[in-house]
Parts: sequence; structure tokens; C-alpha cells
Amino acid sequence: MLSCTFAGHRNVFLPDADRKIEVALDWLIARDDAFVFYTGGMGEFDIKCASAVRAAKRRHIDKEIRLILVLPYMSNCLNTDKNYYESSFDDVMIPIELVSVYPKAAIQKRNRWMVDRSDYLIACVHRDFGGAYETVQYAMRKDVPVLNLAQQASLQL
Repeated sequence: MLSCTFAGHRNVFLPDADRKIEVALDWLIARDDAFVFYTGGMGEFDIKCASAVRAAKRRHIDKEIRLILVLPYMSNCLNTDKNYYESSFDDVMIPIELVSVYPKAAIQKRNRWMVDRSDYLIACVHRDFGGAYETVQYAMRKDVPVLNLAQQASLQL
């Protein structure tokens, strides 16, 4: 089973972002019969990627594709929006390693946790600062292949 996580700035300023995400996902999904996608669910890019994974699950019914929301800390929204989470994700988790971490630091640790469990990273990073940038840099140090859609003039995989 291969795995992938996502990293992107809070706002997406990428022409044809939805199509580029779809092409990248199809390229990855063609590599194995089972795939798990980790998302942090914290910005526009994560929302677009999660939606694209749900669409890919409908297109690739012959594959085992899972979408897991990885939260950095407990939030009341898990209770108030329970139906949304249950219908939108195959699983929602908070890694045990994050239980006692200060909330602001927990986001970066959560991102690293996802990268550490991933074979690929799909990114949309166009600035050289911020949490998404740091996640891409971490993935590169860990030799996780990074497909940065913001740096692709045209996506040809």
C-alpha cells in the first residue's frame, strides 16, 4: 500500500488547480492497487485535495483508496460536525505523539508525522516561508518525492 500526504498554503492561487490535483492523483493511483491519502484539512489546498481523493475513489472503484484526516489536536468540531467527518473521511485521527504538544507546535509535528508515513507529497507551495514550505523542505530532507503543483508550468507526469 502506497501513501501520500498534501501540503499547501492556506489560499490557492494556482490556475486550474483542481485539474492538476486530479492528474497528479491519477498518476499516483496507477502505481498500486491500494493507496492511503493523509490530509491535515486546514486550508484551501487540503480541501481541494480531499475532494479530489473522494472523486478518485469513485473513478477507481477497482482500487482500495483511503482518505484519512489527521488532526493536530482535539477540537470540539469533531462533536458538532460529526456527520460531516464520518461521511467525508475513512478515518479521523490524532496521532498519540501529539497529545501533550502545545497546539501551535502540534501543527508542524502533525505535518512531519504525515510525511514520515508517506511515499509521496503533493504540494502547492509558491512562497519560501510558512508551514507548507517547511513541510516540503522536511519531505525533501527525508527523500520523499515532492510533486509541487505550483512549480509545474504544465503537468505532464
